[in-house]
Amino acid sequence: MRGYGFTAVGGPEHEAFLDVPEPEPGPGELLVRVRAAGVNPGDWRLRDGAYGVEPPAVLGREVAGTVVGLGAGAEGFAVGDEVFGGCPGMVGGWAPLARVTASFAALRPDGVAPADAAVLPVAAGTAYDALTGLDLPPGATLLVNGAGGGVGVAVVQLAVARGLVVVGIAGPAKEELLRRFGAVPVAYGDGVLDRVRAVGPVDAVFDLVGGTALRTVAELVPDRSRLRSVADKPLVAELGGADVTRDRSTAVLTELARLVAAGELDPHVTGVHPFEAAGAALAAVERGHEAGKVVLEIA
Repeated sequence: MRGYGFTAVGGPEHEAFLDVPEPEPGPGELLVRVRAAGVNPGDWRLRDGAYGVEPPAVLGREVAGTVVGLGAGAEGFAVGDEVFGGCPGMVGGWAPLARVTASFAALRPDGVAPADAAVLPVAAGTAYDALTGLDLPPGATLLVNGAGGGVGVAVVQLAVARGLVVVGIAGPAKEELLRRFGAVPVAYGDGVLDRVRAVGPVDAVFDLVGGTALRTVAELVPDRSRLRSVADKPLVAELGGADVTRDRSTAVLTELARLVAAGELDPHVTGVHPFEAAGAALAAVERGHEAGKVVLEIA
């Protein structure tokens, strides 16, 4: 079959359509005929060598599609089921057929489009797990540093649905978007601490930026155990916080799909590209030119 991936570690010049064998589902895996696949910053970082995946490899870590095969021990699913979930090893989704981890897959409700379901495992799943780990009571204030990206927009919506007050740090272009999803927007840059303090005290921080920006906003949270970052694991640990512990379970994906079907979570898909434009779609994500989540339509 034909998949889109990379032939060597490095830049976009190493991306290509690859002729690869059709996959077989391993133990605890589903074989899925892919209808839609998410495009994430992690895909170009993987190509750049961040996760140690040896080329050649097909990119793509989250998909939605139809089950066409079951590996040994893959329980709770049947051939013909419409599902969505994560690909083992963070690879293989940008192809007509993909392996999906059964324990990190869920049935796709009729009211949730394949393109919307395909982007839930990575961004919305990370946001959901972050909030579960923080376990804030209703009425608490959560500061989201870098709230305008895919994970940020998801955590804003999920936090508001839990009754939290959300302050979102982002660029001016994302102010209207954050307001629409229920956050109080605050511009990043010099003076950000004063602007956040003018809104009110902060009970927890979820960081999606890292570096100096993380070190700056860490001053706002009195209890550093309520500091989380997925952007700078060494620094957040140094500051007394933690990375986000991922659940990656059927239960979490089922709940996210329920929230989408109920209208409580908008996956915010703004770019849907044909499979033939996979390179252009990844380039747009790498440049940061897409306003929301990006999807490849494959089937």
